Amino acid sequence: MSVDPEGAAGWIIPALVVFGVTALLVAAGLWALRRAGRGPRARAAADAERTRAGSALVQLDDAVAELDLEVELSGALYDGAAPPSLRRARMTAQHVRDQAFEAFRDLDVAHPTEARRTAARIRARVDGALAAVTQARAVHDEWVRAHGSASAQVDAATHRLARLRTELGDPGTLVADLSSRYDAAEWRDADAAARTASAALAAAETRIAAARLSAADPTRSALPELTAAQRELRRAETASRSLDEAYRLVTDAALAVPQEFEAARTAIAQAGRTRDDLEPADAERLSAELRAVADGVAALESDAARRPTATVAELARLRGRLDLALGDARTAQQRLRGARSALPGTLAAARGALARAEGAAAGAGADARVRLDAAQREMAAARQSQDPVSALDAARRAIRHAEDAEALAAYARLAR
Repeated sequence: MSVDPEGAAGWIIPALVVFGVTALLVAAGLWALRRAGRGPRARAAADAERTRAGSALVQLDDAVAELDLEVELSGALYDGAAPPSLRRARMTAQHVRDQAFEAFRDLDVAHPTEARRTAARIRARVDGALAAVTQARAVHDEWVRAHGSASAQVDAATHRLARLRTELGDPGTLVADLSSRYDAAEWRDADAAARTASAALAAAETRIAAARLSAADPTRSALPELTAAQRELRRAETASRSLDEAYRLVTDAALAVPQEFEAARTAIAQAGRTRDDLEPADAERLSAELRAVADGVAALESDAARRPTATVAELARLRGRLDLALGDARTAQQRLRGARSALPGTLAAARGALARAEGAAAGAGADARVRLDAAQREMAAARQSQDPVSALDAARRAIRHAEDAEALAAYARLAR
């Protein structure tokens, strides 16, 4: 049977047109959906959900800090006899918080639709952890009311205050020692920590005295004042550790400055020998960087004795610039030697950056806390790594994250 070509064309061509138009409409629809997913409304919705997730995450981070305080108080007063629900809630909350920090950090680069969904999941998990914390606190408070003695709690808090005063001694002594040898920028953090510790101890003494009066009155509860006293004692302990750390940072840096200068000059000399084996254009570019790094090192010498931590940090930055300039021009053995010599100073710089970030991020928003968490993770990785090159890279990432956290916290304070 023969096929009429004109008849076949009469139905094939319209069908092709219909299918072609349909395919174009489907493609246009998919394009429109993708565009809408990246449009202003989608971004605004993702930002709003991210903000809500960040607020919940800040609440959980604060709740974990409060739980640390309550668990510590419970252990000090009741010698581990209190129900373990509070400890379990703290462990769960810490786990959820750490996972949420990591997921929250990835929201900045996610597609708006995926960012909105991820932020919603973060908020749901955080809300669940907060609910568990609230329930555990209620159980613990009920147990304390049934088994705790107000007078015993006051005595324990008084003993802890006396112990802290003995351990702290005169914080002004450390500050005076630093101020007699170094620039103000070097001991500013130590001075702030010393003032905070002294103020916290004084406030704790006032709270304990009020709690003692409440404990003697059957119609009043001493628990609110005891909790406030415990919070001040915790603040004093934290400030005391910060003071010790700030003092060690400065004094350790002062001892390390000569070795860091020597290591930097050795690295410059080795880079010069590497330059001699490069092509003329590459050698010229490296020569320019070498001159800049050498000039930077020389410029630090005049104030190094008065500004040891700043000097070590700047030397670490110059070593990073030198490594970047060298790129792939070095052998594996040269990179290993360079990492070993740069690692101590870079770790010291990371310690200082992390200490500043921890002080700045207290009370800050989610963005600063997430960056601080990333800095702490990288610092831990740097300390645990057995490979000097990997440890050096992690320490440098820790510095960047810590500086970002400090900047974000400062921006948030200005915005408020």
